[in-house]
Parts: sequence; structure tokens; C-alpha cells
Amino acid sequence: MFDRMRVARALALALLASCSVAIAALSAPTDDAPSRLTGVVNLNTATADELQLLPGIGAARAQAVIGLRKQRGGFKSVEELKDVKGIGDSALERLRPFVRLDGKTTAQVQ
Repeated sequence: MFDRMRVARALALALLASCSVAIAALSAPTDDAPSRLTGVVNLNTATADELQLLPGIGAARAQAVIGLRKQRGGFKSVEELKDVKGIGDSALERLRPFVRLDGKTTAQVQ
């Protein structure tokens, strides 16, 4: 009788742990389910952290954007982002709604 209770408790704990792992996996952001970005990022004034709010921009690419910005004395067109390694036509189109050349950076992830 005690063995059955032990087995039942072990199964209940295993089921609870499995459900917890499944819920955590579903709530974690992935590339398939990107976070929702609102607002814009000013390419000429944004920090590396602000640039990383943009879809597909990680730490290395943010530093590359900042390096290109410093080298050129600022961006004169959004299309210049294609000069950053890893940013091509499709990436530029994903970024275009969220980037500006002037004004305040207002981007937030929701």
C-alpha cells in the first residue's frame, strides 16, 4: 500500500514537472514568435542596446551599425544599413518600419 502511494506521488510530481517545463517552453520567445516591437529607433543616435531591440539585430550587428555610423559620420539613408554585414534586402525590409534617421528613439518591446 505504501509502495502504491509512493509511486502515485512520484508520478504526480513527474507530471507537474513536465507541465512546468512545457509552460516555460511555450512562454519563451523564439525566432518563430518574435516579440512585438513598437516605436522607432534612430539609427544616428541609438545605443547598442536600443539597436538590439530591432528584429535580427544582436550585439555584434549592433556594434557593426555603430561602427559604420561613426565611420561615415552618420547615416544619410536607411538603405545604408545594407552595408552592414548580414543585412541584405530582406532584412532591410524587416527593419524599415522601425528605423529613422532623425527624431527620438521610442522603440519598446511589448
